[in-house]
Amino acid sequence: MPELPDVALYVERLQASFGGKVLENVRLKSPFVVRTFEPPLSSAVGRTVQSVYRVGKRIVLELEPELHLAFHLMIAGRFHLRKPGAALGKIGLVALDFADATVLVTEASSKKRASLHVLRTRAEALALGRGGVEPLEATLTEFAAALASENRTLKRALTDPRLVSGIGNAYSDEILFRARMSPMKRTGDLLPDEMTRLYEATRAVLTEWIDRLRIQTGEGFPEKVTAFRPEMDVHGRYRRPCRVCGAPIQRIVYAENEANYCASCQTGGRLLADRALSRLLHADWPKTLEELEEIRSPHRRE
Repeated sequence: MPELPDVALYVERLQASFGGKVLENVRLKSPFVVRTFEPPLSSAVGRTVQSVYRVGKRIVLELEPELHLAFHLMIAGRFHLRKPGAALGKIGLVALDFADATVLVTEASSKKRASLHVLRTRAEALALGRGGVEPLEATLTEFAAALASENRTLKRALTDPRLVSGIGNAYSDEILFRARMSPMKRTGDLLPDEMTRLYEATRAVLTEWIDRLRIQTGEGFPEKVTAFRPEMDVHGRYRRPCRVCGAPIQRIVYAENEANYCASCQTGGRLLADRALSRLLHADWPKTLEELEEIRSPHRRE
């Protein structure tokens, strides 16, 4: 799922490419994607793009006269810049046609979770947000208050849009690694200096990734938005060596999410219990890196 750094880049490039331009046509292939009925999507045709802005993980095109197209890409949705009149293709949902280019909104998934809300006012668009603090705008006090409002694991708290806006599975892993904190540590157990460290790590990771993505994209359009990037420290690097200590990166999987972490850097060498494997292995579940390596060793004595 595109997260805050990816969404921020989409917003910047859409604004740079189409700000002040007229939306000449809208082609809709998958009616399910439009989650509102009034005003109709057709009312966007002939209006000028005034601005593009972010609401959580949503990208909103503000049109003049006032109309707001709020896209939520969910896990598999993406924006693509194509030649004028480009075909929607097999996975296209919506095509926004401008004089010099077409913006395709696609979704490479059969679950079809991406959505589009057509709204009259900015207030209605902002109301789609879940209420979480903006991590790059919030003060330490505001950030701490949001996380302390519920006693959750840090992984769950950072990815809960009611608490913190725009962070998902990938960047929460990177933030917690930077902060040297366990994804399963409870927000209620954070000491003041730990909360400060988490706040600073959150801002640093998100800012660094926005800058990195800007450099990688240059003046072009972000066509390769992914949650798995080779420069990441832990996310998507299961069993690969930690760049800090060399220990193998660990992973726990739950529902449709996962948490990637370095046991040596973040949990004092203790392995976090994977729910599925814990139920399978019971008492045989390894508790430390040393026990895990013993299990995996080809020379283990029976």
